[in-house]
Amino acid sequence: MLIYNPDIYHRNTNNSCRYALGISGKNPLFVVGLNPSTADDQKPDQTIKKVMGFAQRNGFDGFVMLNLYPKRTPYPDRLHKRFNKSIFQENLARIKALLQSHQQVTILAAWGEIINVRKYMKQCLTDLIDVSQDLDANWVVIGDLTKSGHPRHPSRAPYNKKFQRFDVSSYSKKLK
Repeated sequence: MLIYNPDIYHRNTNNSCRYALGISGKNPLFVVGLNPSTADDQKPDQTIKKVMGFAQRNGFDGFVMLNLYPKRTPYPDRLHKRFNKSIFQENLARIKALLQSHQQVTILAAWGEIINVRKYMKQCLTDLIDVSQDLDANWVVIGDLTKSGHPRHPSRAPYNKKFQRFDVSSYSKKLK
């Protein structure tokens, strides 16, 4: 059983950006959301609670929460209007290091409907896909895609939904 006691907590000095949050394991579930919200190394939020539930129910012994963009806010419409390359590059470097530290990598796409909130999110996803392809990562989603064709956000998905394979490259090409 996963108990919330994170040993992975990568953030910037003022905690305005979170790069990774999780519990180590030999077989962790890597999860990619849109941006971090309120969860920290002391207290989970609803998304982290659901991620832990999905990880445990699908045979993973840990999880690592990652995001397309590292700026912390519970309101995605308040993300930077202009892309901040330096915080994104730090995010990508940390993601790459975490993914490379495991031989087998399963990545749950979990950003939900709101990926189009900022135009730069597509480039963030493309860059993350490039990093994951070097590792032959196995991308999955919770159940079927939403009606508008996006991966489901964990906080809005029931536990009875099974993981499905996800062709993230084809999805990325279809984004507006």
